[in-house]
Amino acid sequence: MESREIMDVSGFGYEKRVSTRSGGASSQSVSRPPAHSAAGARGKKSVSEAVPPRSSLRRSHRRSNMAERKVKSKKDTKDEVPSRIASDPMAVTWLEKHNKTLEKYWNKLPNFLGSFIASVAVFILGSSIRGEWIYILVHFLKAFRYGDEEANGTSTESSNSSSSTGFSLADYRLQGFGFYWIWATTVSYVLYLGIGGFLHWYYYVRQRDRSEEWKCQPNKFMPPELERHEILLGSFSLLLGSTVSAMLACYVMNGGYSTIYYDVSKYGWLWYFASWPVVYIWQDYLTYWHHRIYHIPFLYKNFHKLHHKYKQPTAFSVTAIHPFEFLHMQLVSFTAVFCTLLMYLYYHGIIDHSGINFKAQWWQPWQPDCIFHDNHHQYFHVNFGFNCEIWDKIHGTYRQKNKVYREDIFYGKGKSLEECSKDELRADLNERESENHLAYRGEVRDEQVLEVKKKLK
Repeated sequence: MESREIMDVSGFGYEKRVSTRSGGASSQSVSRPPAHSAAGARGKKSVSEAVPPRSSLRRSHRRSNMAERKVKSKKDTKDEVPSRIASDPMAVTWLEKHNKTLEKYWNKLPNFLGSFIASVAVFILGSSIRGEWIYILVHFLKAFRYGDEEANGTSTESSNSSSSTGFSLADYRLQGFGFYWIWATTVSYVLYLGIGGFLHWYYYVRQRDRSEEWKCQPNKFMPPELERHEILLGSFSLLLGSTVSAMLACYVMNGGYSTIYYDVSKYGWLWYFASWPVVYIWQDYLTYWHHRIYHIPFLYKNFHKLHHKYKQPTAFSVTAIHPFEFLHMQLVSFTAVFCTLLMYLYYHGIIDHSGINFKAQWWQPWQPDCIFHDNHHQYFHVNFGFNCEIWDKIHGTYRQKNKVYREDIFYGKGKSLEECSKDELRADLNERESENHLAYRGEVRDEQVLEVKKKLK
């Protein structure tokens, strides 16, 4: 027996009708119109009379399918990660658009190799993000040709003295500056957007749904507008930093004065080994005070506040600083520059701004964990140090669990819990509970939360 089927048509209230033959007996199921329809009310017309013409059914069915596809499309779009400006590299949202493709190839790598690549990427980005890589490279090149340094310096001076009147880059030992500047800026931007983008994808896109495993503030993410803002500002600061580094590299390569020396016998082995901790301590202490000074109300409100727009910092935040402050900071960094230490300092600059709960290694007892500086961004005027937390402990600016810290409480001393209102305590409790206990060692985070809860009872 022939089998026929009339498809369901939403909007007309009809179900499908099927006629089949099974085992020689016929079975027929006829749908009835709903009770509210005219046919159901009268009960006089047959089903075949009530069914609209076949052409009308086809058109209605097509309209129904189109409507269903639109609803489904909207639902799928809603479920996907919203791509704000998908093709804009300054918004890093293009990573979200291509996440599935990147994930497909990344999953083919062994786990240990993926972790190793991520670690190397952090190191490369941190040690080269401001263009200092070219300055460091120049010193290494000069170290290998140390014997010719005096001759080169003499010939350069002779060339400069014989130059004609008028401006000349050679007069300032900057001949060939364009070459250094192009390389410094190009490599810096490629690493900044390339490796920085990779790290953003590796953590903030790929592992976003597991943020409690790796993020210092697992339930808080920087909004898309601030992501774009920090990359635009950071890119401009990077241009300034690369220019300064290229200028210094060019100057040194052309025989300019530098405190960096290449022959250990010049000052002896004793000073060589002693200079490592001396330069490191001096540089970090100087950086502590430079940072703390920018938290004085006037300098903070006019310069440093721009950097504190990012309460949940990322690796891109490290250069997202007011241009004036950025140049000032870079000049401070060069006061006691020691190439290998400079790479170490900038590497941890990336780590500290990453928002990821990196921990210091066993051989770094002086180095605070990433949460130390993440607290600085979350609570503003506290934890001013970078690579040594001892400066904050000495000067009383180390975060304490019995104090509240906010953007309007300056000078790093905080406000005692005893002096806070219930509303202030609740707001601070919310901040403390938003932190990841895995970012701390031991039960520090839980103790901080408990301290406020006691006051609220």
